[in-house]
Amino acid sequence: MAVATCAFLFLVIQASISSASHGRPRNVVEVEGGPNDVVWVVQLSDLHFSVFHPERALDFKRLIGPALSMINPSLVLITGDLTDGKSKDLLTMKQEEAEWIEYQNVTDDVIMRSGLDKKVFYDLRGNHDSFGVPEVGGEYDLYRKYSINARLGRDGNVQSVTLQYRGRKHVFVGVDSFMEIGLRGPTNLFGHPTDELLSDLDMELGQWDAGSTESVTKISFGHFPLSFTATTDKGKNIKDVFLKHSLSAYLCGHLHTRFGKNLKRHHVESSGTYYQFNMQQGNPSNKSNENCSKNAESSKEFWEWEMGDWRKSRSLRIVAIDSGHVSFLDLDYQLGSKDTIVLPTFPLDSRYMHRISSSRDFQCPSTGTSSHETVRALVFSRRVIVSVSLKIYDSRSGHFHLVLDQEMIKLKGNGSRGDMYVAPWNWRAFTDPSPDRFLLQIEATDISGKHTYSQPRPFSINGLTAEANWKWKEFFVMGVQWAALYQPLLHILHSLLFMLLLIPRVFLIFSKNYTAYNKNNPSRGSREKRICLSFVDTGIFVLVELYRLTEIWWGILLYLLYLVFLPWFFGHVSTEDGKISYMTQRGWSVSSSKNGSQNTYIGVPDIMVIVLPHLGFVVLPTFIIVAALAAERTAYRSHLHSLSAKKEDDHYKERKRYVINRRFSDAFGFWSVRWMRKLLLFICLLILWKHWKQCRAIVKAYDMNPFLHSPIYCFWIPLSLAYTIYRTSTC
Repeated sequence: MAVATCAFLFLVIQASISSASHGRPRNVVEVEGGPNDVVWVVQLSDLHFSVFHPERALDFKRLIGPALSMINPSLVLITGDLTDGKSKDLLTMKQEEAEWIEYQNVTDDVIMRSGLDKKVFYDLRGNHDSFGVPEVGGEYDLYRKYSINARLGRDGNVQSVTLQYRGRKHVFVGVDSFMEIGLRGPTNLFGHPTDELLSDLDMELGQWDAGSTESVTKISFGHFPLSFTATTDKGKNIKDVFLKHSLSAYLCGHLHTRFGKNLKRHHVESSGTYYQFNMQQGNPSNKSNENCSKNAESSKEFWEWEMGDWRKSRSLRIVAIDSGHVSFLDLDYQLGSKDTIVLPTFPLDSRYMHRISSSRDFQCPSTGTSSHETVRALVFSRRVIVSVSLKIYDSRSGHFHLVLDQEMIKLKGNGSRGDMYVAPWNWRAFTDPSPDRFLLQIEATDISGKHTYSQPRPFSINGLTAEANWKWKEFFVMGVQWAALYQPLLHILHSLLFMLLLIPRVFLIFSKNYTAYNKNNPSRGSREKRICLSFVDTGIFVLVELYRLTEIWWGILLYLLYLVFLPWFFGHVSTEDGKISYMTQRGWSVSSSKNGSQNTYIGVPDIMVIVLPHLGFVVLPTFIIVAALAAERTAYRSHLHSLSAKKEDDHYKERKRYVINRRFSDAFGFWSVRWMRKLLLFICLLILWKHWKQCRAIVKAYDMNPFLHSPIYCFWIPLSLAYTIYRTSTC
């Protein structure tokens, strides 16, 4: 009896542990009604409701409620930047309660119009929703007061819900990786997951791994793309958690469509640390020997799909899971509402299939996640649909030839959630070594005679993936791992600046050897060699002339040391009045509201948006222009000496310097009117304009007085240029 009691208690404890993670019970939603084996959700992102742009909320209220009513999704995922938090000039960034009140009112109206249960809505925080928030849950954390998640009592940074249909599970895990101390922009740009958050995420994604006989589809959603997500204090990253659980897709926002509409990336274990040139890396799907065992290890890969923004593009995304196959459709509501929407769910778009598991599904039909016997499509419409047809085109000749035009059949008794249309086909006829030879399109005709077409998309029934390449702007934001690149880029700029500054000193020490070398090796040889030597001589001459302006050289050296070791400026990084923090190239030093302790160097790598542009586009050009102005003065002086036939034979060293200067001045034929100086002065104006824009943005962003809080940062550059112009104005 005692043994039985102990066994019973053990089972109860095990059940309790398995049904909760960190005190959060499993949230399981039973999906009722047809169509069979298909669930779909809607994603919205980057709403940016603003008091200065009321049309964003008005359009959302007018369009999204009816759209959700027509689509009837099982979940609605809003992935961050719910409000804008920016001033009219876009320079001051902090929370505005009026925007949050508007967000609450509009979403309540949308929920009512959609006819959906409020519990199916999940809204996550974006970086705009944490601008200037000093403490999570504090007075200025308006997300915790007005968001849907907050009003439903969802407190954690990891939110999980499982859609279950006849035993098949679809896990959706939302992750909030915002800063715990929300800095004002622009230094609030990256996601900052903690080790605790990754542990919770790992637990939620693996909640059904033990004891589940049915396949589990896992999808995560959040605001920040992985290219804009930092590592934890222990060096862990969110990508490894996703790979561990063989995620189907990670849905995110943040980047908007101004960088492109192809912001998607396929991740594998061998993805680059600093960058990935193509959307897909390698081609692992061409394996010929697949392990078809049911116990075979899941493929370590996942897709990252950034969607467009509501702010300007009025984008909405539908994500469908058809027997484990995940597909999506991005819709543009800029021109108004949609009467009919067509989303093919099988076969998948060959550009966005999993590169490993898709090939395995074809080669191992017993382990495949769905039948290949039918083409399937979801059709949502306000009007009665009278016909749906399947069209397949062959593009091998370079032109689209229609090779299959077949009527699709609506599955009977499946319309309680939406309408699924299917068409039997001979799928073996479309196996081909080219993953983009065949294209699929679905045509739907409503009762008024209006035709709606899906976008033609390539498919590969045998699991081969088509190549898809980024444009340069898409690579810039999706392919580059900016969090990992900050420190290397910072070290490169520091090394370059100090090297250029110290080269003249080293050269002057060894100048005798250099002069002897030139004497024994007169300019002869190939033309390319002479040109190369001329460039080297010119560069050394410019740097040496800077060193001869001793006070300017020392000023630059001290400024660089100041930027490396001392605070750049002081400012208000949160909404709290009176609290001033300072920023260095290693981050912001901010006092915690909870215990008053110093949280040294937070906001890394977010500060790169200030540090790298200042070093690369202001300090480095200033250094070069100052040196060029000094060299121009010396060259012009030599030009005047040559015109007056003045000879300097008193000292050998001065004569050699004259020869070098003469060579430099002869390379440019217009010293008599000092056109080069005028060009350099124009470049000075460009540098000052760039620096003024940066200083103005920082002063507005952090409510600072430049004379009190950033005198060296703001005024050293213009004063240095002005003094150099004055010193080099006369010969």
